[in-house]
Amino acid sequence: MCILFLCSGNYYRSRFAEAVFNFHAQRQHMDAFAISRGLATHLVADFPVRISPDTTAALRKCNIALSFTSTHPKQVTNADLATAHLIIALNEHEHRTMLEALHPGWAERVEFWNILDVDAASPQSELPLLEKKVLTLLDNL
Repeated sequence: MCILFLCSGNYYRSRFAEAVFNFHAQRQHMDAFAISRGLATHLVADFPVRISPDTTAALRKCNIALSFTSTHPKQVTNADLATAHLIIALNEHEHRTMLEALHPGWAERVEFWNILDVDAASPQSELPLLEKKVLTLLDNL
């Protein structure tokens, strides 16, 4: 089973969700894995690092290796959407319009969460919420 986490740049939230999911799915010997993609990876193309330092710090705090997430931001494709068994966009207000513009018809198949980006809330508040949602998802699979 493939879970697709979507955010804007595939730099912060979706990469954290991917790593948390993959780490715990592997520990539980589940036949499931996550991938993460961005709807606007051009926004982070010139960043000096390939993953948010906030994500790196939070994963370190959880004792989750960076190897549980992809090595760099990746733009979502129609193939990614078609392959996924479950698609989760991390903020409906932020991502629904982008998804509808870039991939018409897919928004109806997406589960929207409400995890805010760093411009609207601190990583110290949002990443624990995201971790809890990912762990609940794993428990429900």
